[in-house]
Amino acid sequence: MPPGRADAKSMWVLLVEDDQAIASPLVRGLQREGFDVRHCERGGDALAAFEDEAPGVVLLDLGLPDVDGFDLCRELRARSDVPIIVVTARGDEIDRVVGLELGADDYVVKPFGLRELVARIRAVTRRVTVRLESENQAVRLHVDRRTRRVVVDGAEVSLTPKEFDLLALLAEDPGAVCARQQILDEVWDPHWYGPTKTLDVHIGSLRRKLGDARWIETVRGVGYRLREDGARV
Repeated sequence: MPPGRADAKSMWVLLVEDDQAIASPLVRGLQREGFDVRHCERGGDALAAFEDEAPGVVLLDLGLPDVDGFDLCRELRARSDVPIIVVTARGDEIDRVVGLELGADDYVVKPFGLRELVARIRAVTRRVTVRLESENQAVRLHVDRRTRRVVVDGAEVSLTPKEFDLLALLAEDPGAVCARQQILDEVWDPHWYGPTKTLDVHIGSLRRKLGDARWIETVRGVGYRLREDGARV
């Protein structure tokens, strides 16, 4: 998968919506787009589903029968960096501000079009945040494929185009190993005939710029992976 494109098949969507008239066509529409969708009508059920396996993105209605949607947003954000899109009929500016301040990544007001929602899902899932534990302190690495920005612990890091593409590839699935040949094929070219040492040079440069060599682990004889100690999106 080319860096910068969100893959619907690589994630599942948690839809928290108590109105079946909205939820049913939305589930069908997202499934047609290739997403695996799990629907919960109540906040408590959403938290239980979240415990089983973190979703790729949460679509959260604010008007739930058992909990306040803002409280649920706060609780989900406390548990994980999973992208949260508030999908609600409450369009007042104060509601938007509160939702975003509580940790939502985006805010969509009903009624909305499916294409717009899918575009917003893909936009928020182009951003990846991983956490590295260091001396009892968590340092966060944020990779935004859409804007091609990288931020470490609040400070933006300047990368060359190839360095960013390399990091973005590793960030597609933090913790998973990318084979050397896969990296060369996707970041350079399937017909790359240059020295493979080029990859090692770029890895070394990335490690220096990220400020901690532990971010990128070498898997001897195989390739590299982006380390993750905590939640990611």
